[in-house]
Amino acid sequence: MIAVLQRVSAGSVTIEDRVTGTIETGLVILLGVAEDDADRDADWLAEKTAGLRVFQDENQKMNRSIQDVSGSALVISQFTLLADYRKGRRPSFIHAADPEKGNRLYEYFMQRLTALGIPVEKGEFGAMMTVDIRNEGPVTMVLNSEVKFPRKR
Repeated sequence: MIAVLQRVSAGSVTIEDRVTGTIETGLVILLGVAEDDADRDADWLAEKTAGLRVFQDENQKMNRSIQDVSGSALVISQFTLLADYRKGRRPSFIHAADPEKGNRLYEYFMQRLTALGIPVEKGEFGAMMTVDIRNEGPVTMVLNSEVKFPRKR
C-alpha cells in the first residue's frame, strides 16, 4: 500500500461539479492499494500517518502530528501509484489490487484513521475526480507499507 501525504492548509475533491470532500488544516492522502496488500498494511499505514510529525511547532520545527494539530484527512483512491513504468512508454497497473479489494482496503484505511480520532473526508473510489490541494511547505511524504512488510514480486 502506497500513500502520498501532502500537508495542506486546504484540500477538496470534486466529482462532476459536486464537492464530495473538503478539509482545512490536515493531510491530503493519495492512496494506492496493491494486489498483495492486506488489512495489516492499512493498519500500519494509518498508525504511521496519524503519528507522523510533519506539522510545525512554535519553533517552526516539524514536531507535531495530524492528531496534535486536530487536523483532518482527505483520502483519495489512486491506483496509478502502483504504476510499473520500467518497460516501454505505457505504464502497467498489473500490481494494483482489483477494484473490489482496492475499495475494501481504501474504506478500511479510512475507518482506521477515524478510529485514531482523525476526521476523514473522501473522494469516490473509481471516479474521475478533480483534487485541489493547497500544499503547505511544501511538505510531501511517500509511505509504502512494503517497507514494513517486504514482499517478492
